[in-house]
Amino acid sequence: MTEMSMNKAIHAAVRRDLDRFLDALRRFPAGDRTRAAQLETAWQNFDAQLTRHHEGEHEISWPALEKLGVSRDLLAQLDAEHDTMASALAAARTTMGALQRSATADDAAAAHTAMQELQRVTVQHLDHEEAEIEPVYLANEGSPELKAMGREFSKVGPVQGGTFFAWVLDGATPTESAAITTTIPKPVLILLTTLFARTYRNSISPTWHP
Repeated sequence: MTEMSMNKAIHAAVRRDLDRFLDALRRFPAGDRTRAAQLETAWQNFDAQLTRHHEGEHEISWPALEKLGVSRDLLAQLDAEHDTMASALAAARTTMGALQRSATADDAAAAHTAMQELQRVTVQHLDHEEAEIEPVYLANEGSPELKAMGREFSKVGPVQGGTFFAWVLDGATPTESAAITTTIPKPVLILLTTLFARTYRNSISPTWHP
């Protein structure tokens, strides 16, 4: 049994990016339009990754988990938390767009406030989901239900897949990386993250690693 599911490794990437945004917005140099544009590019990736993750859970993960005995009531609670998170995500999206257009200290402060709320509701949801669902993933590793779930999630193009894995692995701990590398065949992962993750490497990762 692995120490951590891929789902929890994805959650770790969400947490890392939220911390990164909060730090960058707190230290934002007023008037720096280059930095504002850079943060907007990174934000668009994060926004897309988090949206795909919670929508994919509703559409793909929850039916698989229900087959494994997770109650509909719990899944409904998690979906309600997704809705709260989506509202906070929309608010942060608005403020990040304003910052990209203005690069002002006031808009950076507004974006920081919105990001704090997004972090609060997202981490609250992730903690709840992991407490309830992580044991199910680990106990059923390799089950037909989870294999079928994985196949559904893999039905994306190579660029989207490469960007996703480059994002998840950017700053991952050894345990988090192992949750990915023990699930995805190494040659496939190398191919995706070298040939199909150029946008992430060239335009997003430098936001956090100058």
